[in-house]
Amino acid sequence: MRTHTERSTVAAGLISARIDRLPMTRTMWNRVILLSLGGFFEFYDMLFTGYVGPGLVKSGILTPTTPGLFGTTGLASFVAATFLGMFLGTLLFGFLADRLGRKIIFTYALVWYSIATVIMAFQDHAFGLNLWRFIAGIGVGVEMVTIDAYLSELVPRAHRGRAFAYNQVIQFTAVPTIAFLAWLLVPLSPFGFDGWRWVVLGASVGAIFVWWIRRRVPESPRWLAMHGRFEEADAIVSDLEAKVTAEYGAPLSTDLRTQPNEPRGKFAEIWSGQYRSRTIMLIIFNIFQTVGYYGFSNWVPTLLIKQGIALTTSLGYTFLIAISAPFGPLLAASLADRMERKWQIVLAAASVAIGGTIFGSTTIVPLLIIFGVVLTLSNNIMSYAFHAYQAELYPTRIRAMAIGFVYAWSRLSVVFSAFIIAFFLDRFGVAGVFAFISGAMLIVMLAIGVLGPPTKGLALEEISE
Repeated sequence: MRTHTERSTVAAGLISARIDRLPMTRTMWNRVILLSLGGFFEFYDMLFTGYVGPGLVKSGILTPTTPGLFGTTGLASFVAATFLGMFLGTLLFGFLADRLGRKIIFTYALVWYSIATVIMAFQDHAFGLNLWRFIAGIGVGVEMVTIDAYLSELVPRAHRGRAFAYNQVIQFTAVPTIAFLAWLLVPLSPFGFDGWRWVVLGASVGAIFVWWIRRRVPESPRWLAMHGRFEEADAIVSDLEAKVTAEYGAPLSTDLRTQPNEPRGKFAEIWSGQYRSRTIMLIIFNIFQTVGYYGFSNWVPTLLIKQGIALTTSLGYTFLIAISAPFGPLLAASLADRMERKWQIVLAAASVAIGGTIFGSTTIVPLLIIFGVVLTLSNNIMSYAFHAYQAELYPTRIRAMAIGFVYAWSRLSVVFSAFIIAFFLDRFGVAGVFAFISGAMLIVMLAIGVLGPPTKGLALEEISE
């Protein structure tokens, strides 16, 4: 006769197997879309930094360069405040989604950063601006961890790559949205209210939709099963099976390859066994990948201005570049589950290094736009791939905690790299900035290419065995 622990393990493994056999019908894609809509507002809040930067300078609140390496009145301090908050959110509070559930943290993190961002929009001094940006960043950091864990657990293994690709297509539509609003509003002061403030207030719209999204997305059945709440997990999966079967028009597969689902884990586990090398690899990766990603996205209007382009014109060119943002993961969707995730990351990082070198060495407008698009597409392909990849490398019991810990290093990296990029921009111009970025991308390629394990076509439980 099986013990209670053995029965629990079998039941939890069966929940995972039942999810992994589901085809991706309308019901399954609806859940991906709803989570992605929550992520749209998260990306909007995180990525408006670079686009409102020229407006913050124009209003006299911040300066384009930083007095002293770590000055608090330059644009770099605004970037740093954002990512210092995200660092603390991912590092100190990422575990909450493992402890309290994916759904509740997804909801309240969105409300948190929406409120903080509204308050930030009414600040007139660098200190208040950076303080509320820091507070908003905490909520954004928690949200990013939660969505990655949530999505990886709701989607069958054969479709995780495509799900993350389409998730990021939706989320990255925030980029052209921000760029367009910034182009229209930042040079102006509608109703006597600085244009950058109107752009920032757009992030608060997410709070209006949060309860609507929350009612339609179930808790993660894998998380419920891990916490012994098998009846709730079974009810959610049974409901999914009934809807999917009706939409699919054929019986579901009877192949239920169950994988053991262990009891809840502890932080020390990410440093044990095979997880140690994965953790070290992802820390190295996250420290350096943000140099390329945010070194461009947070600074693109400022980089164009440094190339001699006027404020309004630079925001117009930035909008043209930003239109391409959702197309990176969309282009990758067809290969998302056919090509190893690690090699998608390596190739995208190589493209960032090459495209950035050309962007930094030219002042010809068509080339700036073309290679700005190349950088955007490459960065966003890398973004979709690594969000899926790092969520796959840890088991359900420590997934959100582990993602939060390794991802926190990327947030901390941006805090320091923002000041370093401001220094390079001041001393060596745009070409110097991209020399720094290319070196970082080389380290990304080596870390993932040499140390990254394969994940293609494997169940989450198989990857974490």
